[in-house]
Amino acid sequence: MTDSLRPLLVASDIDGTFINSRDRVTPRLREVVARMLRRGTPLVLATGRPARWLEPVLEQIPVRPLCVCANGAVIYDAARDEVVAARTLAPETLSYVVAAARAATRDVGGVGIAAERAGHTAHDDAADLFVVAPSYDHAWESIEHGEVGEDQVLGAPATKLLLRNQSLTSEELFELVGPAIDPERAHVTYSMPDGLLEVSAPGVTKRAGLTYVADLVGAAPKDVVCFGDMPNDIEMLTWAGTGVAMGNAAASVKRVADEVTASNDDDGVARVLERWF
Repeated sequence: MTDSLRPLLVASDIDGTFINSRDRVTPRLREVVARMLRRGTPLVLATGRPARWLEPVLEQIPVRPLCVCANGAVIYDAARDEVVAARTLAPETLSYVVAAARAATRDVGGVGIAAERAGHTAHDDAADLFVVAPSYDHAWESIEHGEVGEDQVLGAPATKLLLRNQSLTSEELFELVGPAIDPERAHVTYSMPDGLLEVSAPGVTKRAGLTYVADLVGAAPKDVVCFGDMPNDIEMLTWAGTGVAMGNAAASVKRVADEVTASNDDDGVARVLERWF
């Protein structure tokens, strides 16, 4: 996409991208998003977060957009507070992934497990939406979860299975577990460095979720600008007409992007959008 061709759709990852390291949408970004919306170009937030974690971001921007959540497994309409589509992993697949992951990590302590479920709104009971086994070591401080036995974690469909090993980085854990999982049964990625893998149904990526939204608004890939910083953003950045990596992005993301902007703490998203809006 050239600088003179205004995008028909803009999609951005949240953490490390749309918000800065203080979890804020900067005034500069908020202003250019407002101009963009007035020109008729919609915003999509494409994130690994579940819908229930979006409110602190949504309250900072002048729109309640369609959101691609859980790395593409969930499409959430923030204006209606409604999960409009969800793709899940079946219980037997969850069990298969955990067994394969533990076999692959036996020599480094194995993995703890947790599961995200879709629910119907962002305000369903968090204890039902995020369930963790006693073996799971949280990668962030959490009081919004239910602790249950492993059989219960694996006993219901999930939009995302979390695999955690605190002694490894996410990249190291991925190098062990990724090759052990049949990609036709599950998709493995990561969005933070702290020994946490995110497993979704095959074909579930932010790209797949954005394709759903792009079809709704009549935008072809060439008409889309995407921003991201972590490996779970790679598929959408390579799909979009303009895929932009943040200055703070992982090296693997920068390699596949069409361009690299400034960091999330230096208004990287705003700097690019200001070309058109």
